[in-house]
Amino acid sequence: MRKRLLPLLSGLMMLAAPAIAQTNSDTDFVAALAQAANANEVIINELQQDKLKGMGLTAAMAWHGASPWISAVNRGAKETFERHGVKVLVTTDAQYDPAKQVADIENIQALKPDMLLSLVIDGVSAKVGLQKAVDNGSGLVLLSNPIPGFVHGKEYAGIVSDDMQGMGNMAAEAVNQYLQGKGKVGVIFHDVNYFVTNTRDNAFLRALEAYPGIDIVARKGFVKEQDTSAIASAMMLRHPDIDVIYVAWDAAAEGVVEALRGDGFTQVKVVSHDLGVNNLLDMAQRGNMLASVSDRPYEIGATMARIAMLAKLGEQAPLFTLVPFDLVTRDNIKDVWQQAYQADVPRIINLALGD
Repeated sequence: MRKRLLPLLSGLMMLAAPAIAQTNSDTDFVAALAQAANANEVIINELQQDKLKGMGLTAAMAWHGASPWISAVNRGAKETFERHGVKVLVTTDAQYDPAKQVADIENIQALKPDMLLSLVIDGVSAKVGLQKAVDNGSGLVLLSNPIPGFVHGKEYAGIVSDDMQGMGNMAAEAVNQYLQGKGKVGVIFHDVNYFVTNTRDNAFLRALEAYPGIDIVARKGFVKEQDTSAIASAMMLRHPDIDVIYVAWDAAAEGVVEALRGDGFTQVKVVSHDLGVNNLLDMAQRGNMLASVSDRPYEIGATMARIAMLAKLGEQAPLFTLVPFDLVTRDNIKDVWQQAYQADVPRIINLALGD
């Protein structure tokens, strides 16, 4: 159901407002990204593989939610663990609820896995449970989000993530290519202190400054994905001359595409991050979705598993290890999907592409 527009009109942010305020701790992590390793540098050699198979190791995974992206991360980790003789005891889905994730981590502790992989929703609330798991001998590897106060090499072996700054830069380049250096942009950013999305959003804004002919005429933050539809409608009502809207991630962009389609703004394009079937279907049908910048979730999971196993062998990983990303357009949907998910593109997208 579409939401009322008037309350949102008065709440639209002025252009001078920053995309997101990051903490000093986050700023340090952003600087650390420049020293990150590449996922292809994390290798388990034959001697290490033989050692691992004889150790009888176990692993658990505490994820933040459920989606095709998370399933690909989980599958990449699970298959990599199993190839090296590691038994995966349990995988949990917190349903994007920090309290449930805290409970999941507490339940995992009872199993005492040798390794624990997780993307943590709220590092503050999960910290106590994770500390107990680490104290009980579970080697922790994180996906994207740091834990406040945790020390690399002590409480956790490393953080695996996409190249957040590179993805933001690429999204800006996609906008520039489409607009050919001149046009008007609306920005719908993630207005929560969340390291991954904040870094990507801010990188996008900084990169767009390099194109003086492109003007950001509206910015508005969101907390809940379901709010983006009303935000987009309000933004277009106030700025009907917008050419492109940037949205922080794919699922949040679905509401924007829906609003543009419903309000008749068929010419306005959307640029975002990640891969989702609904937006790719719109892209395949030459709708509002112009492009998305996708990381490689299967490779993220596989890299997390390798770092966790190497840590058990006494090998220390860098603070950050980054996985490559790809710009997704209608011309390469199938190739990027295969690269990201290690699976064939859904049949409905193939049909929309005319294959």
